[in-house]
Amino acid sequence: MTPAEFRALFPALRDRVWLDTPGAPPGAEPVVTAMREVFDAWSSGGFDWLRWDAAAADARELFAGFLGVPPGTVATVSSLAEAAATVAASLPRGRVVVAGEEFRSNRFPWLARHDVVSVPARDGWTRTEDLIAALDEDVALLAVSEVTSREGQRLDLAALRAATDRVGARLFVNLTQSLGALRYDPSVAPDYLAVHGYKWLLCPRGAAWLVARPDRVAGLRPLAPGWKSTAAPHGYFGGGLDDLAPDAARCDASPAWFSWLGARAALRLFHHLDPAAVERHVLGLAGHLTGEAAALGLRRVHAGPASHIVVLATEDADGIARSLAGHGVRATALGDRVRFGFHYFNDESDVAAAVRALAVATG
Repeated sequence: MTPAEFRALFPALRDRVWLDTPGAPPGAEPVVTAMREVFDAWSSGGFDWLRWDAAAADARELFAGFLGVPPGTVATVSSLAEAAATVAASLPRGRVVVAGEEFRSNRFPWLARHDVVSVPARDGWTRTEDLIAALDEDVALLAVSEVTSREGQRLDLAALRAATDRVGARLFVNLTQSLGALRYDPSVAPDYLAVHGYKWLLCPRGAAWLVARPDRVAGLRPLAPGWKSTAAPHGYFGGGLDDLAPDAARCDASPAWFSWLGARAALRLFHHLDPAAVERHVLGLAGHLTGEAAALGLRRVHAGPASHIVVLATEDADGIARSLAGHGVRATALGDRVRFGFHYFNDESDVAAAVRALAVATG
């Protein structure tokens, strides 16, 4: 599928410039259509809840295929925070290293159960080398986001993997702000990774995944064991915790049906996309905006590796936000910075509209 063909699936883009996917994307028509059919069936009573209930398992298979991991290593959960809390509860007591400016859903679960070493941002941004410097033999786990939400930089996962291996620590990677736009490198092999699908994977909110490396699956413990924690076919009554599923499915949350029906439809879209082409496209657009913004005196907040998310430092985020809104551009003002994100549905006309708005705000 070409970028133009993909763009045509998003009705909102006919009269909006959407550069706010780091917050949430507009709905893709195949996903919205699937949801409408669900609501119609619910309204009419013409539904089979068992078919709805199968959507999470279907989405697990689709997600595992997209990521290139065995389905048995994947748990279906409801949020990034739940995924992180599940690992935190399964992890032996120890120190956990987390960036000081990490998104709270990948920070608070560790604070709740472990001694946390916070790595401060230096000159306003988190650095791979500072995370590595915080590691020693007393650290049990390093928790990071591949692309930082507040800064838009892409951390060096290969370097972090090598560093955690040197000290015997585990690596937890949050892919919520990258998977769907950037290719996942399976050679990094984090001990755990998690994704909430409502951003770049175009899912409704409430569908998320926790993946454990095969050698870590046995150590996972369900945060809230329930009827979905047992192996299929699921029973409803009686039993004990010795009936837990032998794989990561033991950590499945009881599914919010509508979220998972939408997630299944969203993931099917990605089987029509070439991940390498998607990454080239989004990085190209982000690089173009970065260059045009620099010519206007606006520079990235970090000097690290670039991603599909461009975060520009500014003393007038509110003024820029007003100008962007006036030009029909959706982006996010974050105090001393403004954030843009590029998906495969964006094109050069979106860059041009953003540059026009920035030029007016800075002129």
